[in-house]
Amino acid sequence: MTPNRRFVLKSFAAAAAAGAGWVDAFASTARAAARAHIDFAGLPMGIQSYSLRAFPVDEALKIIHDDLDLHFVEMFRDHFPITTDKTAIATTKAKLKANDLTLTAHGVQAFTADHAKNEDFFKFAAAAGFKNLSADPTPDSFDSLEKLVKQYDLRIAIHNHGPGHRYDKVADCLKAVEGRDPRIGFCADLGHFIRSGEDPVKLLLAMKGRVWGVHLKDFDAPKKDAKGVVLGKGLLDVAGVFKALKSIGFPADGALSLEYEENPKHPIGEIQECIAVAAKAARTIAGA
Repeated sequence: MTPNRRFVLKSFAAAAAAGAGWVDAFASTARAAARAHIDFAGLPMGIQSYSLRAFPVDEALKIIHDDLDLHFVEMFRDHFPITTDKTAIATTKAKLKANDLTLTAHGVQAFTADHAKNEDFFKFAAAAGFKNLSADPTPDSFDSLEKLVKQYDLRIAIHNHGPGHRYDKVADCLKAVEGRDPRIGFCADLGHFIRSGEDPVKLLLAMKGRVWGVHLKDFDAPKKDAKGVVLGKGLLDVAGVFKALKSIGFPADGALSLEYEENPKHPIGEIQECIAVAAKAARTIAGA
């Protein structure tokens, strides 16, 4: 037991002896201390809110805070609709703050050669306060995106969608950004790369310097119709992934997002299993 945790438990016992009025306050302190001990080797481990797509946003954020003990979230459009309405943006930001959550990314967003439409999303990102734009850009969008990442100092994180997608293999991804501003990089969906027959650890190393996001998920086979599984029950080398992320200097303001797409109506227990596997892998590489 760590000294901090021992102190909190002693304080809680004293509060209980002093009277029930103090118990709730110290229970809250104990929960906060326990949360502070969940570490992922210093990496900003969070979740893609699409994992909780069957829940309304208020409930989803509460689940992330209360049941999953995570502090970072990447949101998708149903949980945070794209808007220029300052009041709507402020409302969602207040919900995030109330649940002790930092918004790391949003997406996956399509981008085309329509510069004005592309800029609308950058304006939304700037107002909402997230740095990483998980993206599926068309090949003719890159001139526009290059201007926008420089203008707004935000990042495009290209997301791969598996076999048949234009960013199927790591070579496709690297070719797309060749010669471009380094802020145009990747949201590496490791599960989809497994479906494409790629080695997630090797591709993260190959993408060094441009990995702004990761969708951490596992599949059971290198094929298009592979089944999604709890982390560590498929082909993903979870400890290897964390080692690679540390090796490439994955940024503290990047978006490392667990994404569990199975069992959407009752996913919480399986998501908790995923988080436990990730935490164990992170402790292993941290030497804990």
